[in-house]
Amino acid sequence: MSGLHLKGISKSFGGTRAVEPTDLTFAEGELTALLGPSGCGKTTLLRMIAGLEAPSTGSILLSGRNITELPAHKRKFGMVFQSFALFPHLTVRDNVAYSLAISGTPRGDAARKADELLDLVQLGGFGDRRIGELSGGQRQRVAIARALAQEPDVFLLDEPMSALDAKLREEMQVELRLLQQRLGITTIVVTHDQREAMTMADSIVVMSNGRVEQMGSPQDIYHRPENAFVADFIGKANFFDGIVRSDGIDVGGAMLTAPAEYLKGSPVRVAIRPERACLDTEPGPNRVAANVTFVRDLGPVREYHLKTDLGPVIVEYALGEGELALKAGDTCEVRLPPDALHVFPADPPAMAAE
Repeated sequence: MSGLHLKGISKSFGGTRAVEPTDLTFAEGELTALLGPSGCGKTTLLRMIAGLEAPSTGSILLSGRNITELPAHKRKFGMVFQSFALFPHLTVRDNVAYSLAISGTPRGDAARKADELLDLVQLGGFGDRRIGELSGGQRQRVAIARALAQEPDVFLLDEPMSALDAKLREEMQVELRLLQQRLGITTIVVTHDQREAMTMADSIVVMSNGRVEQMGSPQDIYHRPENAFVADFIGKANFFDGIVRSDGIDVGGAMLTAPAEYLKGSPVRVAIRPERACLDTEPGPNRVAANVTFVRDLGPVREYHLKTDLGPVIVEYALGEGELALKAGDTCEVRLPPDALHVFPADPPAMAAE
């Protein structure tokens, strides 16, 4: 049994449950993102994996071996925190070689290994510099090289790009992903940035309120969300509250045809991605009249903000897709294709039909 497995892992602080009992499998050699809003439990989960927090219940298995009680320094896990925790009084090379030196590696061998790792993270020739002479992205690379020095079985990163500016953050996401693929190390990254998770991960674990809401590939999470929280947190979505009727879903008097298996009279939430909604000029099924209130041009993408009887709707087109040439104040029809609609139970959940 390869990979990292969590079985019934939970964490409570006093009377507060930070992580609900959780079963997860992190495939060997893959990068998994723990994604969710602040306070959802993702960092606590990572710290339990690292051995920095003791689970309240459950077990952690690495390649079939129970490591739940194993101290953090014996787990052979590499870690990069939000604060890179580099030593300003040491050179870049000595920062990378630090863990090797304290483990008894001869100084010359540690220095050679450090230089190899600096080459790996594209910092060859920077070994003699001080940390204060480096940019934010360069410091991040040093922290990554240091974490890799012990050839870890699992690589853990907690919001590693949060201190970087937007452009550099996107560049580093690609660099880190390419490095992880090259090394083939099982990697877990904590982030609150869904774009970061979609860019880097083989699989994403979406969390909220200490619970795992869904785990799957980026495409599964985006195109097949299992509940309204995931649909709302990953990407953009238009939401409508409705009631299931025998002939469709009643949303404020407008009837929508949608794939739904809920009892008649059940309250539901209907979602559709902005790029799946369409602008039309003629009425028909799942079409409603709309007034254009705002047009947002984002370069490769154009957003139309609409006022409808269903509520506000955003329709998004990539340039070149042949959208109608509309401006604020124009009227049109917005079409919501039935196969593009996601229907979720309202709160409290509606009973599914047999």
